[in-house]
Amino acid sequence: MNVQDVMPKMGFGTYGRQGEAGIEAMLFALETGYRHLDTAQSYNTEAEVGEAVRRSGLGRDAVFLTTKISTENYGEGQVIASLRRSLETMGVEQVDLTLLHWPSPNGHQPLASYLLPLAEAQDMGLTRFIGVSNFTIALLEEAERLAGTGRIANNQVELNPHIQNKKLASYCLSKGISVTCYQPIAHGRLADDSVLRDIARRHDASVEQVALAFELAKGYAAIPTSSRHERIRSNFEALRLSLSEGEIARIETIDKNRRAIDPAWGPEWD
Repeated sequence: MNVQDVMPKMGFGTYGRQGEAGIEAMLFALETGYRHLDTAQSYNTEAEVGEAVRRSGLGRDAVFLTTKISTENYGEGQVIASLRRSLETMGVEQVDLTLLHWPSPNGHQPLASYLLPLAEAQDMGLTRFIGVSNFTIALLEEAERLAGTGRIANNQVELNPHIQNKKLASYCLSKGISVTCYQPIAHGRLADDSVLRDIARRHDASVEQVALAFELAKGYAAIPTSSRHERIRSNFEALRLSLSEGEIARIETIDKNRRAIDPAWGPEWD
């Protein structure tokens, strides 16, 4: 079994969804039909994720859970220990997917020192699948050499119609590595795009729904988030929107390589 067979393509991002209001947003997402919650150690929402799943009444197996190891936990002996803390915080025995949130800042630590412990965590049953986030092709190639072919299940990257990451995404799909889009609707920055607006008008849809439908049509997963019920519901309804090949081709022409998340210590992007 690979992650594409079990990970819902439409997930709910939990960045910023803290406290009781965050739990309520996650509960509404689960009531709406989302079955994938995406969190991270650095989001400080793992406790809320666990509480939302418990309150939802859904069985643990009904909700796909993703978390990410923070770079501050890449030191010797820290990866597995930090994942155990994450499991305890969520109140679960295992997560479905665990990602390395970023490559080590400025390449300070060798990849083997924090990737191999993550593979060990998978062998121990702490996570069903392992993957990475913000990894370039060169880093993915190194990860494959270290962990073995087929071990890296997912790469979560910034991807939306204005930063399509075509070279990286194509590489991932060619290697059987699923792609999850973060910032899939670019926090509203797509609203004035004339191509997206035209396609949205033709479908009586929102620009955000068109962006999500495009990403899903390309074979990616997406993890939009919101605190507003109407937006949570609207994003989920993008699953029903089917774009034509011509519309997909039009959207492919509006890539601006407009990256919003680009720390100075990050990798050399493809």
